[in-house]
Amino acid sequence: MTSPLFLGSEIYRGSSYGGWHPLRVPRVSTVMDLSRAMGWLPAGQYRTSPRAKPKALTIWHTPDYVAALERAEAEQAVTDPVRDRHGLGTNANPIYPEMFRRPATAAGASLLAGELLAQGGTIYHPGGGTHHGFPDRAGGFCYLNDPVLSILSLRRAGAARIAYVDIDAHHMDGVQHGLAGDPQTLLISVHEERRWPFTGPIEDDGGGNCLNLPVLRGLNDTEMAAIRDRLILPALVAFAPDAIVLQCGADAVTEDPLSRLTLSNNAHWDIVAALKALGCPRLLVLGGGGYNPWSVGRLWTGVWATLNGHEIPERLPEAAEQVLRALRWDNPPKLGRNPPEDWFTTLRDAPRPGPIRPEIAERLAHLALRPAARGQIPE
Repeated sequence: MTSPLFLGSEIYRGSSYGGWHPLRVPRVSTVMDLSRAMGWLPAGQYRTSPRAKPKALTIWHTPDYVAALERAEAEQAVTDPVRDRHGLGTNANPIYPEMFRRPATAAGASLLAGELLAQGGTIYHPGGGTHHGFPDRAGGFCYLNDPVLSILSLRRAGAARIAYVDIDAHHMDGVQHGLAGDPQTLLISVHEERRWPFTGPIEDDGGGNCLNLPVLRGLNDTEMAAIRDRLILPALVAFAPDAIVLQCGADAVTEDPLSRLTLSNNAHWDIVAALKALGCPRLLVLGGGGYNPWSVGRLWTGVWATLNGHEIPERLPEAAEQVLRALRWDNPPKLGRNPPEDWFTTLRDAPRPGPIRPEIAERLAHLALRPAARGQIPE
């Protein structure tokens, strides 16, 4: 694989969790349209994601759960026992027309990515990153856990040591559940403290292979750069993985309604660039959270540009600007009622630097002493 490959699907364009749900907004389709409008997504770099077969999902998910998810889509209803057992038909994980096909498409791309990366390369799958799914239960807008499936697929295709880095505003609870204690997998999560799912305290090392960094509200670009340089990169270098999976959730930026972090999209792009520069043979970048259609579309399009080495212009061409002006945010929070002009005309946010607060510095120093941060994971 000589150039990065983009895995996408048209299923994301017409599919929504419902008119009131945070995932009512278009995301992956916006990234596809923006990337094409910029001339960054030629046909040779795009591949339509397959939909995972139910049996393929049972390498981690239980057969009973997969069958319940299929049945819920077919019947557009669940019984109370199914809701209680599997978390389907809840406010977070509602009944909607594509509730099996859409997550199965994301899972299919992650399973395919592991196979395609057998000989190395870079793959971008913005429809992935559903890190809250559990083997037998949906959670946090995630019906399936495609990051775990991607790691299992990578391992099946020959990757021996796999590092998973998660910079979503919310903790990777489902991924940690699936892979905690695995000596061949390093898990790093940077997430807002006292934020749902209220897991991932700094003391939780997941059996020795997890580095959990809960961060303060108001996390700024300077602090994220310190996290990158003092924790993420040294831990990856020490672990020496032959595959890296990055969950690049876009909900840690100032404009997102579901966090209280204040990053610009530059912080995410800088992490993507830094991981790319490590020269790991296999790199898979997933999406994740992100609930402001303009901020997530711009951020994830910039991720694709970064992976390809494209220069991000100060002003978007007319075709790309029209993609952003066509977005609608029904019943948006106050922030989206009068979008600022730069949400239409640029990809890059203004940087949001700030001081490195003592609590952040202390937590980084604390984690640096962990064996996992030095590549030493117990068998």
